[in-house]
Amino acid sequence: MAGTVIIGAGPGIGRSVALRFAREGSPITLVARSAATLDPLAAEIGTALALTADVTDEKSLKTALDTAGREHGEPDVVVYNAAIIQADTPGELSVEGHLAAWSVNVVGAITTAAHVAPGMAERGSGTIIVTGGMPEAVPAYTSLSLGKAGVRALVSLLDTEFGPSGVHVATVTVAGAVAKGSPFDPDDIAEHYWRLHTQPRSEWEQEIVHTGLPVSGV
Repeated sequence: MAGTVIIGAGPGIGRSVALRFAREGSPITLVARSAATLDPLAAEIGTALALTADVTDEKSLKTALDTAGREHGEPDVVVYNAAIIQADTPGELSVEGHLAAWSVNVVGAITTAAHVAPGMAERGSGTIIVTGGMPEAVPAYTSLSLGKAGVRALVSLLDTEFGPSGVHVATVTVAGAVAKGSPFDPDDIAEHYWRLHTQPRSEWEQEIVHTGLPVSGV
């Protein structure tokens, strides 16, 4: 396995996905905005490559992806888990606020996918998974609802573009607040990412919605 890159590798889903893939022997690259976020998880895994990058900074993000490629080879799996999760109602955010949320929730995922998918397509294999949410729009979380709708559309577009070349593009849509020991335990959610990556091509799913029910096989 050439490696797994996790963007937005903080506590919660990012940590659980990193540990799940590391358990399978995949070299792990962790990407987050600050070393303070990365260091505890990198120490927990022990062998992970930890890189700081701001997903809203195209050059910074691409540099991190290139570094991961040099260290571990063209990645088998790239997980985009970065998001701005905030409560805001229609009309509450300024234009700048909406653009800031959109740049993290959607544009960073576009930058990531556009940078890694062509190499995966040339090789004929690879998995790109974006963490989704808000299966139904909620006015109290307007920017997040818009962002996760954008993620769903992006995954569909990428699947159309790169799926025929062997790139599995999918989203794990989390329909609740992530918390250890709850129906939205990040360790349970991480199983969806592994299942998507290991699905035979004939069984590829584009979206898995975690509703809080037990995950098969966990």
